[in-house]
Amino acid sequence: MTVAVRLGFSREADPALATVATVTSALAVAIVFSLAAGPHDAAAAWPYALAGLLAPGSSQLLFTFAIRSVGASRTSVVVGAAPLAAVAIAYVVLDEPVSVPLVIGAVAIVAGGIALVAERRPEHLRASGLALAAVCAVLFASRDNLVRHLSGTSAVPPAIAASATLLVGTLVALLYARKLPTWRTVRTFAPAGLCFGLSYICLFEAYYRGRVSVVSPLVATEALWGVGLSVLLLRRSELVGRRLVAGAALIVAGGVLIGIYR
Repeated sequence: MTVAVRLGFSREADPALATVATVTSALAVAIVFSLAAGPHDAAAAWPYALAGLLAPGSSQLLFTFAIRSVGASRTSVVVGAAPLAAVAIAYVVLDEPVSVPLVIGAVAIVAGGIALVAERRPEHLRASGLALAAVCAVLFASRDNLVRHLSGTSAVPPAIAASATLLVGTLVALLYARKLPTWRTVRTFAPAGLCFGLSYICLFEAYYRGRVSVVSPLVATEALWGVGLSVLLLRRSELVGRRLVAGAALIVAGGVLIGIYR
């Protein structure tokens, strides 16, 4: 999805309209899965609206701006630090214990972030985008903990829960953009929206079955996928170097440690 959004900017430069087109397409995918799940009380999914305000409501706008600022690979790497944020939230909110492997994992993630910040980026890639991606990581982690909590107290199927969050995300994106994207823009970002919608369905299915400490580190491997796909498809604009690859590897390794030993 990250790489598809980056490719879409070659035809549509407005990140707000890009976000609307992406999230709207993702919502359409989720609705299809919701209909396939059979009749359910959709009104019971209202608690997931709060999760939708976090992500994709707030996060997807920042995420898209980050991709435009620093590219798909670097955004993926920074967002890969989400497990660290998720565990930090669990420590504060759930009073979970601290162990040495978790500290090592946290250090690895921080080291990966330092490697990313210290690298020499092309002039057109602004460092402010890294900050936007970091905020996204916190929003994703907050959403993950909330969805996991709600999944244990609600009978709403995962597809309908995902549709509820994407609906809120679409409304937030529309309020920010204050105009509808053209059909050309929708078609441009439809591949990103398709990936986004499928990822949300899979994500909610996963959190209905597994703990945040297991699912979040797996999702965080997107850092390596993002870098790899960027090398294949965006080599000229992304300019992936050794420090970026090293940063991605450290962040994923830290996430794996957190997932195993939390």
